[in-house]
Amino acid sequence: MFIDEAKIHVQAGRGGNGIICFYSYKGGPAGGNGGNGGDIVIQASPHITTLSSFKDQRRFRGKDGQPGGKNKRQGYSGDDTIIHVPIGTVVRDSVTGEILADLSHSGAEILLARGGEGGRGNASFVTSVRQAPRICERGLPGEQRSIDLELKLLADVGIIGFPNVGKSSLISAISARKAKIAPYPFTTVVPNLGVVDVDGINQFVAVDIPGLIEGAHAGKGLGDKFLKHIERTRVLIHIVDITALERDDPLDDYMRINAELSAFNSRLADKPQLVVGNKIDLVDEKRVDEVCMRFKEQGIDLLPISVVTGANVRNLVKQTYYLLATMRERESIQVTRRRIYRSQGDVASVTVRRDEEKFVVSGEKVEKLVTKLVLDSRDAHAYLYEQLEKMGVIQKLVKAGYKDGDRLVIGEMEFETMEICDGGA
Repeated sequence: MFIDEAKIHVQAGRGGNGIICFYSYKGGPAGGNGGNGGDIVIQASPHITTLSSFKDQRRFRGKDGQPGGKNKRQGYSGDDTIIHVPIGTVVRDSVTGEILADLSHSGAEILLARGGEGGRGNASFVTSVRQAPRICERGLPGEQRSIDLELKLLADVGIIGFPNVGKSSLISAISARKAKIAPYPFTTVVPNLGVVDVDGINQFVAVDIPGLIEGAHAGKGLGDKFLKHIERTRVLIHIVDITALERDDPLDDYMRINAELSAFNSRLADKPQLVVGNKIDLVDEKRVDEVCMRFKEQGIDLLPISVVTGANVRNLVKQTYYLLATMRERESIQVTRRRIYRSQGDVASVTVRRDEEKFVVSGEKVEKLVTKLVLDSRDAHAYLYEQLEKMGVIQKLVKAGYKDGDRLVIGEMEFETMEICDGGA
């Protein structure tokens, strides 16, 4: 089954906790720091062609960091979790709809969620006035987010046209791909990729886009699902049925398909096209000449072919490759490996507001402070007060009218009492 869309949820690993311990022989602090949690990374792989594996696995959890050890031993950080996706996968934030990355080449990657920081052990809190601190921190949870994955096939050439004009027959004729073929609309329900040999040395990749119909850009006939695969192609082979047995006018068919391309994405209609009139084996030369002349009057060169007999098919392959080579020369392709990190904003900013009978302190840095700190000792409370004073939180609380004994909320932590007038001791 071809699956080109998936939704996943990722959560990076949690940081390991720092610990409190002391050297047995000299009594000094010896608690080590916890390791960081593992990141979640998505990477494009040439060995995967669909998103089908995400049908069964949709949740990914990073590896947790290990807690610190005795004798100041650092806990091991969690290994990164690498999620492999096909080349051509677009990564989008499910909540905001923001495109985070377009993994268009092998090895391209994006960091989706960062592992949580490890907590510090008591050996990290030694100061000149605090020689034997009983202070440690918890590890923080890793980031988490929901992600939409969308695969857009990577092909040099897209073969487009109404249903039953011979697209699947053409890709079968010019490549090793044996596409399913039958004389009724919508035989092709998934795009077919084929490698086309030009001259024994040069090749290009073509994709047969399932038959488009009017209203495709709005989703009719699953058209919007198929149109997106054209976006990455450099050149289009646009096939019309020269016999006009099923429709009145090949030129009108050509115009209607281009209108659908333009309605979906204006850049699609601007892609260079080779226009092909198929099934010349079913009509006489006079009919072929008439149709070619009608296109010529509109400034369009129509190449008449017969996929069944092979007439002009090799000529089409050569013309396609020549046009493709011209397009490649115009493009400057820069391949880079990259990681994208989510903006963290102003981590230093702190706000204080009064909310009925309590004071609420907000800010990433101060909230992280109270989340990590294990407040089960007098040392820890004194350290918290010192840090709040350095951040300017104490001054802001006093200015907002806070008095000793008022309720205080910082992040998810609520303090019934916080004495700020005597140093928090």
